[in-house]
Amino acid sequence: MADKQEKKQLLLRISDKLYGDLSAWAAEDFRSVNGQIEYLLTQCVKEHNKSGRYTPREEE
Repeated sequence: MADKQEKKQLLLRISDKLYGDLSAWAAEDFRSVNGQIEYLLTQCVKEHNKSGRYTPREEE
């Protein structure tokens, strides 16, 4: 399994409200909470790498 990417473990402390919001969002996207957090962080890093800085989306 040399081609399988190793994953780091980390402890993340978040509020109950944020966890609830992430959990609901993850369920909508058919992901685990962990998978949702990893997805969101990946998207944020990709956006940062494109522009060199964090660029939040405009609220509608």
